[in-house]
Amino acid sequence: MTERHHLLVHGGTFVAVDDGGDISGVRGGGSGAAPDGLFVRDARHLSRWQLTVDGAVPEALSPVADGDTARCVLVPRGGRQEPPAYTVFREQAVADGAFVEALRVTSNRPVPTTVRIAVTADADFTDQFELRSDYRTYTKIGAVRSRQVLDDGVEFNYRRGEWRSSTTVTAEPAPDGVEETGTGARRLVWTLDLEPHGSAELALRVAARPHGMPHPEVPLSPAAANDRLLALEDEFAAGVPFPTGWPELAAACARGLSDLAVLQVPATGPDGEDLRVPAAGVPWFLTLLGRDALLTSLFALPYRPQLAAATLPALAAAQATEVGPDSVAQPGKIVHEMRHGELAHFGQVPYGRYYGSVDATPLFLVLLGAYVEQTGDVELARRLEPNARAAIGWMLDHGGLTSRGYLVYRADEGGLANQNWKDSPGSICSADGSRPTGPVMAAGAQGYAYDALRRTAQLARTVWDDEVYSALLEQAAADLRDRFQRDFWMPERSFPALALDGDGNHVDALASDAGHLLWSGLLDKEYGELVGRRLLEPDFFSGWGVRTLASGQEAYHPLSYHRGSVWPHDNALITLGLARYGLHDEARTVAHALVDAATVAGHRLPEVLAGYGRDSQGEPVPYPHACVRESRSAAAPLALLTAVGGA
Repeated sequence: MTERHHLLVHGGTFVAVDDGGDISGVRGGGSGAAPDGLFVRDARHLSRWQLTVDGAVPEALSPVADGDTARCVLVPRGGRQEPPAYTVFREQAVADGAFVEALRVTSNRPVPTTVRIAVTADADFTDQFELRSDYRTYTKIGAVRSRQVLDDGVEFNYRRGEWRSSTTVTAEPAPDGVEETGTGARRLVWTLDLEPHGSAELALRVAARPHGMPHPEVPLSPAAANDRLLALEDEFAAGVPFPTGWPELAAACARGLSDLAVLQVPATGPDGEDLRVPAAGVPWFLTLLGRDALLTSLFALPYRPQLAAATLPALAAAQATEVGPDSVAQPGKIVHEMRHGELAHFGQVPYGRYYGSVDATPLFLVLLGAYVEQTGDVELARRLEPNARAAIGWMLDHGGLTSRGYLVYRADEGGLANQNWKDSPGSICSADGSRPTGPVMAAGAQGYAYDALRRTAQLARTVWDDEVYSALLEQAAADLRDRFQRDFWMPERSFPALALDGDGNHVDALASDAGHLLWSGLLDKEYGELVGRRLLEPDFFSGWGVRTLASGQEAYHPLSYHRGSVWPHDNALITLGLARYGLHDEARTVAHALVDAATVAGHRLPEVLAGYGRDSQGEPVPYPHACVRESRSAAAPLALLTAVGGA
């Protein structure tokens, strides 16, 4: 891909277009590079959308800029001696399951002019997993694509067994014709007669209908779609007390809330109720990921508790009830990832409901306890009591707390090798980069488990009226804390190990996960203060945030996903932890670094930044495959506001 892609997102729908508003059907350039197209529920419902005028592709005089609506100005290619004969004003927007475009063609000539407009469209219905450059292929026996010309456009259909999907393209005025292209795409054509310096307008609407979903409500125009989006964003941000003394943080909070408003996707609760929960991010994870939704809801809890009120029952509804080897399911375990595409439906990828996470289950309990403490809504805690007890049961049994003393995971051949938040291959490593063998006990997950036990003990005592169960959980938490400080602490480095391997040996990389232990309160005060101050030393702190791995270690790489990069949500947890341990100056230092990084990028924090230092690089360096909008990063400024206020 040589051109930039611009992402528009609304709920479970996003579109990626190039500088001129076109979709070429280019495959993704890696696990993070965005493919272009219109995507709904993990499938590409537009794989081609290309405008030509008089048989030629116009060039972008004013390319698409970042925003909720894609606008560009196009002219025919030519030189200085040939002023453009026409100008095309193009505007595009998305809604749930829909894509809309307005074209205005204006003649620049003083005489009547005829212009031939064509839009070439196609829908390949490719599953997103097919677009990842991971060298995997998927057999789709019996798959059939078809096209049907309509009076006002064309419909593309796809079927495979019981699976049915469609994309309908309509236009006003109706095209003069719909032509075959020899490739499966269809070309909608119009012949427009323009008066001297006159204009003509076309409206195009695309309705995507994934398998099992109703026909979407398609807005009449991009302006109507944008009005709908702005109303949603304004409603979601209304009433949040932005800090008046720190306008940059206020702007980052406002930008984050706007992103969270549009990153909510449909989900179902235990009683079949419809819910809207935060998706992980675009382009690759516009779906419910347990860990991501839980952390996003925790960050937003003091300001938007409705996210937690939806996330908790949605995850309870998907909680595992039996062992499933392919999905890493075990009774009581909270789901890691849910997918709705064709490959998940037919079991060709394990992510329909995938449980490869060691930390989503304790975080579910942390959020439930924090939600009740924040809102006083004990009814949700009563409703989800069976789910909470099952989650505790998983931690004690399958999770490993009873048998191993810690939450444990093992690499999943068909899924994730690492099942904590640093889930890329090789992210859990020693300082020299070597990887542990056998079962892994990641430090951060033990902190979550400690907090989960304590918060659930409080619920048992105050809501469920079960003092015996409460005392059992309190004791389990105290024992875990004692064990952890004995087994994980590296006295020669005054720092906890990143993990223990299957034999109980230290995985000794110095990593940011230690800051999560501050957030959870697992370390005693002396250890916590040592860790907090260590995280602000130059090998850890880049000036834009705390690196995932301290520089100077063999394993460090500033452009590694989890071995030297800077993650805003990771830093938000660290900032909350620093404040918890009374390290307020350090908390403000991290918060200001993140806000400065956001300010450079239009007040939006990306999923991840490169680990290069601020002293050598005046602006934060983007990580090449970061999610453009990510829910945890969108909510991170709210966590900073909680940690340091408007200071």
